[in-house]
Amino acid sequence: MAMASLHLATAPSPLLEFFTTSPNPRQRLVAALPRPGDFRFRECKPFFSTSCNGIGMRWSLKIRAVSVSGDAERKASEVKPKTSYRPVVLLPGLGNNTGDYDELVASLAARGITAVTAKVSRPDWLRNASGLLDGNYWKGTLQPRPTLDWYLERMKNAIEEAMALAPETGKVSVIAHSAGGWLGRVYMADFGTKDIALFLSLGSPHLPPPRDVPGVVDQTRGLLYYVEENCPGAFHAPDVKYVCIAGRYLKGSRLFPNNAAAVAPTGLGTVGVSDGSVAVSAAEDENLEAGVGEVIVDGAVKPAPPTLRARIVGQGYKQVCGQADVWGDGVVPEMSAHLDGAENLTFEGVYHSPVGASNERPWYGTESILDKWVHYLMQ
Repeated sequence: MAMASLHLATAPSPLLEFFTTSPNPRQRLVAALPRPGDFRFRECKPFFSTSCNGIGMRWSLKIRAVSVSGDAERKASEVKPKTSYRPVVLLPGLGNNTGDYDELVASLAARGITAVTAKVSRPDWLRNASGLLDGNYWKGTLQPRPTLDWYLERMKNAIEEAMALAPETGKVSVIAHSAGGWLGRVYMADFGTKDIALFLSLGSPHLPPPRDVPGVVDQTRGLLYYVEENCPGAFHAPDVKYVCIAGRYLKGSRLFPNNAAAVAPTGLGTVGVSDGSVAVSAAEDENLEAGVGEVIVDGAVKPAPPTLRARIVGQGYKQVCGQADVWGDGVVPEMSAHLDGAENLTFEGVYHSPVGASNERPWYGTESILDKWVHYLMQ
């Protein structure tokens, strides 16, 4: 009597191991399959054992399947790795795409945390232009839906994908970057929070700019006012834990600061006009770039004037929070990235985006910075 057994490993290219005492293993293999048409084989190599069980020679065939179909395909696709930590859903920021977060996903995986990034491409953001057809856009009273339904749908799909990986708690952690922060808050308000345990934002402009500030135009055309009115602060706490992280990478400056010192730039740093003493060395240029440094004016040490970069960034900050001379991550002011009722954190030297980030200019997801907040995903 021939005996046979079959094993299907759950690898990307499943490995079939078949053992039989039949002198014709290929024939017995086909007969042993649950459904003979379910597999196509790339290789089929018999290996003989040197022992005999008294019934017949034991054959071992290892066969790598290059495709699986029907019920077998469904069963293989259903086998997904589970994680002891809640899986993470990553929400891209304005202008970012899914691939921008690949390094963060890999860093989380190295720490035993599975992450799913919402499927967003850069051209997708052009969909927001549909808001121009809404009269509320021009009035500054635009609402998130239907203009941003496309993003909310991508978030919904990502949560469903992550839920398949969730442990018995059946919930996910949401990491929202930049505009993904307030978009995530819209999602929780409209779709509920039953699947969400943690909402962690990275450099998100959560708060609307103050009204009636000269030179300030609400860049969201009313969207942030809507969010603030309908789901302010840590709206879903304590059911959802809120953690909001801001960065202090660059201090902005007003375009025309009052009482600016009369100084002149040189290739070596900044010098006082009156006596020519070198106040900032070339090695300190990086600090000067952040609006930090000193100059000598009439023999007295005074704060260095802001750089052009600090002035430009300051104008960006002003459009978000109404003030230019504040600290932020280069895009979002620190004060705008925090929420009432949330656990609010600020990290020094952290840049806003993964695009353009490096070890010298770390962003929120850089390894060294990630280590400062990843524990929230492990609780």
